[in-house]
Amino acid sequence: MLDKQLLEILACPKCKGDLEYDEAHNLLICPNCRLKFKIEDDIPIMLLEEAESF
Repeated sequence: MLDKQLLEILACPKCKGDLEYDEAHNLLICPNCRLKFKIEDDIPIMLLEEAESF
């Protein structure tokens, strides 16, 4: 489970927009850029090189 305070301050590294938390898949999603960011050991991996498009 991602900390709610952390989620409030995180932004997409590409567009600086808000992210959505997909709790079921443990991902952060940017609906604007259509990118998914993994969360490993409760740490969001916010590198564009590691993001997956959907």
